[in-house]
Amino acid sequence: MTQNIYDDDTFFEGYSRLDRSLEGLVRAPEWPALQAMLPPVTGSSIVDLGCGYGWFCRWARDAGASSVLGIDVSERMLERAQTFDKDRIDPAIRYERADLETLALPHASFDLAYSSLAFHYVENLVTLLRTIHRALVPDGMLVFSVEHPVYMASRHPGWIVDAHGHKTWPLDSYQFEGPRVTNWFTDGVIKQHRTLGTLLNTLIETGFAIAHVDEWGPTDAQIAALPALAEERERPMMLLVAARRESNTPSSHRSTCSRR
Repeated sequence: MTQNIYDDDTFFEGYSRLDRSLEGLVRAPEWPALQAMLPPVTGSSIVDLGCGYGWFCRWARDAGASSVLGIDVSERMLERAQTFDKDRIDPAIRYERADLETLALPHASFDLAYSSLAFHYVENLVTLLRTIHRALVPDGMLVFSVEHPVYMASRHPGWIVDAHGHKTWPLDSYQFEGPRVTNWFTDGVIKQHRTLGTLLNTLIETGFAIAHVDEWGPTDAQIAALPALAEERERPMMLLVAARRESNTPSSHRSTCSRR
């Protein structure tokens, strides 16, 4: 089972104070790049994997999606999503508590699967991607973001600042895939490091055609508006990927992928 760190009191309190938690997609600097990778959503059936507060669910519905299913393992995140939705009764948005490690979805039911910064918590990513592949209609899209493997790899992440104030991000243990234990709002947050090659090849081997990859960094305009973002150009923090479900190569016919 996925570590349900978002229901930890200390973690949830810290996370709830983030700008992206308080104000949604407009305060997520990677959102414009991620939005540009999305297919047209008008009339689409969408599943949001790791939906959190439901910001994307509401955006997709406002953009014309016919239905949106938000899935999260955290009761507290889903409660907050429903609190935000209390003033807009919309039966086309539905939330469900489920663990992405053991997720079941109806076959050929969604035009788009979306996920923001959730897949790096999933240990059994191969099984999840196969589930998503089966749940998408032919030529359906998967668009997601994860922490970049360069950002995740180090056993002791954090900026190293020299005597001149120059920042360097450590890159060690890159080829050693598996769990990384970090301290973010609370101790013992477990994430799963994979190399860039493993992540992209796992998508291919589970029946997806990669459409676009973005090793996200802020634009000049974003840095001008928020100078603190400048450090995000020193190393990639997030990886954004768009992939299409290949209609003629079901994932069940692919070779077994043993990588994690």
